[in-house]
Amino acid sequence: MNVVITILLTILIFGIIIFIHEFGHFITARMTGVKVNEFSLGMGPAILKKQGKKTLYSLRLLPIGGYCAMEGENEDSEDENAFRSKSVPKRILICAAGAAMNIILGFILTLVTFIGEPYYSSSTVAVFNSENALSKQSGLMVGDTIKKVNHTTIFTANDIVFELLRDDDGIVSMEVVRNGETVRLETVQFQVSGEGEEKTLDLDFKVLAEDASFLGAVRQTWGSTISLVRNTWVSIGDLITGNIGISELSGPVGVGEVVGQAAAIGWKSLVNVAAFVSISIGIFNLLPFPALDGGRIVFLIIEGIRRKPINPKIENWVNAAGLILLFALMLVVCFKDILGLF
Repeated sequence: MNVVITILLTILIFGIIIFIHEFGHFITARMTGVKVNEFSLGMGPAILKKQGKKTLYSLRLLPIGGYCAMEGENEDSEDENAFRSKSVPKRILICAAGAAMNIILGFILTLVTFIGEPYYSSSTVAVFNSENALSKQSGLMVGDTIKKVNHTTIFTANDIVFELLRDDDGIVSMEVVRNGETVRLETVQFQVSGEGEEKTLDLDFKVLAEDASFLGAVRQTWGSTISLVRNTWVSIGDLITGNIGISELSGPVGVGEVVGQAAAIGWKSLVNVAAFVSISIGIFNLLPFPALDGGRIVFLIIEGIRRKPINPKIENWVNAAGLILLFALMLVVCFKDILGLF
C-alpha cells in the first residue's frame, strides 16, 4: 500500500508541476495573441477531451509530460495569430514562461513550509561543537555572519554546506561580517572525508536561530529560492564538467523514492521536495539544449540577430535529435534508479 501511495503522490507532484509549466506557456501565448490549438496534460492516447471556444483541452494516458500546441509553432501558417507571426521578444517570453511558472510555484511551496515555523536558521555562528573545532582554530568566531564561501554569496545556512561539500580539501576562504565590519578569512578549515556520494563534512559549528515572522518567512523563502536556482545551475555545470557523475542524477523513479521518504517524515518535507523538483525542472528547461525551452530561446535569439527566421525544417530536425538524446538520458537514469532499488 505504501508503494501505491508513493506512486500516486509522485504522479500528483509531477502532474501539478507539468500543468503549471504548460499553463505558463498557455496563458502567455493567450496574452500575446497566439492561437493555442491544444492544451494537454500527459502524453499518448487521450483519456478525456474537451473542446473549448479556441482550444482543445485533453488529459492523456501517460503522466510523463504535457504540451501546449500553438498554431504555427513547428510549421508555416498563414494565420495572423500564429506563433511565428509574433515578434521575437514575445516568442521568447512565451518560451520562458513555463520555467518562470515552475520557479514561482517553487517559491510559493517553499513559503508554505516556512510559515508557522517557530524560528529560521541564519548564517551567523552561534556556537562551536568543541573548543578544538578546526574552523575556530582557523579564525572563525562566534557572532560571525558568513556572507561568502569561496567567493560564492551565502543566502541560507544550506548554502554553507553546499559550498563546503563542493570543495576538494575542506579548506575554504570566507567573507564574514564581524562587529559590523567585513572580515576576509583566507583559510578556514573543516574535516572532510570520503569522495563523491560518500563524501562527508564535519560542520563543526551551529548557526543562530532567528525568531519567526511573516516578513522573515518571505525573506527566507526568497533566499532559499535564489539559492536553489543558483545551486541547480552549479550542479548542472558540475555534471557537464565531470565534477559529478551521471550516477548522482535521479529520474522519476529516484524522485519517487525521495517522495516516499519525504511523505513518511511529514507534509512539510513532501512540499519541500515538490518545491525542489519544480524549480529544478524549470531551470533544466532553460538549458540551451535542443527540444528544451532554452534551446528554442537560442534559436529565437539567433533569429533576432540575423533578422530573419531559421528554416523550420532545420529547427525541427535539431529539436528532434535533442529530444531523442533526452529520452536516451532519461532511460539510462531510470535504469540506474531501478537498479538502485535492489
